[in-house]
Amino acid sequence: MLQDRLRKLRVDKDLTQQDMADFLGITRPAYTAYESGRRQPDNETLSKLADFFTVSVDYLLCRTDVKNPPETIASHHDGDEWTEEELESIEQFKEFLKARRKKRGDDK
Repeated sequence: MLQDRLRKLRVDKDLTQQDMADFLGITRPAYTAYESGRRQPDNETLSKLADFFTVSVDYLLCRTDVKNPPETIASHHDGDEWTEEELESIEQFKEFLKARRKKRGDDK
């Protein structure tokens, strides 16, 4: 469940609930409500949390157990360990994913 994933990710980074609340710009009780399951974060907050923990929103929502799907890993490369051909393939794949997202109408 979302609340379990949030708690584990936070604890694994040795952060407090106050640290997370400060990052999100909300009160500690508001963040605590996310981890207790009393309240669900909105889409913007879910995106911020996914970016912060470097996981997918699907992982947070327990739609997958894969923390970093290939497109997430590829989009965070630093360029040093990739050949030019590989970098081009990564860029093409990113464009494919963006076009697919736009076609589905969820490119916000």
